[in-house]
Amino acid sequence: MSANTPAAAPAKSKKMLVIIIGVVLLLVVGGGGAAWFMTRSHGDDEEGGGAAAARKEAPKVAPTFLAMENMVVNLADPGGDRFAQIGITLELADAKTSEQVKLYLPTIRSGILMLISQRTSSELLQREGKEKLANDILREVSRPLGYSVPSERARARAAAAENEEDEDEDRPARRRAEPRNPVHRVLFSSFIIQ
Repeated sequence: MSANTPAAAPAKSKKMLVIIIGVVLLLVVGGGGAAWFMTRSHGDDEEGGGAAAARKEAPKVAPTFLAMENMVVNLADPGGDRFAQIGITLELADAKTSEQVKLYLPTIRSGILMLISQRTSSELLQREGKEKLANDILREVSRPLGYSVPSERARARAAAAENEEDEDEDRPARRRAEPRNPVHRVLFSSFIIQ
């Protein structure tokens, strides 16, 4: 008998039917197992396992963001032909702090313009330069509100002094409880140098 005979056709169609049923059965069982696993994992998060961890990480009060107008500043490059256009958003503790910052905004903007104008384009093109500028802006914004932000050198000296105090256990620890600065961070919403 040849493969094209009528008796061979039903055998091929039975094999094909068995294969199709096997694939469909595999998909149904696999899909059901995946759905069960997904709902079980999601249920654990809702019951407290993941929710408790999320609650611990989330801040108690959502921060307030204050966007400042974009600033265009000439940079301190030789020749004076480079400038920066910078957008700044302040992350503040609450709306009350936002209102306080708005009262001092002209002074703060002037101080920020002075800070940026002292930088060169090569300095601001580096991540470290941007981070240093953000810290200097944080200091400038915090000053009118009565808070101080230590410079990088001052933080390094304080860390070194703290390490020395940890080594010398006979000396009593001198730690002051300082109020937390309500100006949390300086965020750059745009940073263009031309």
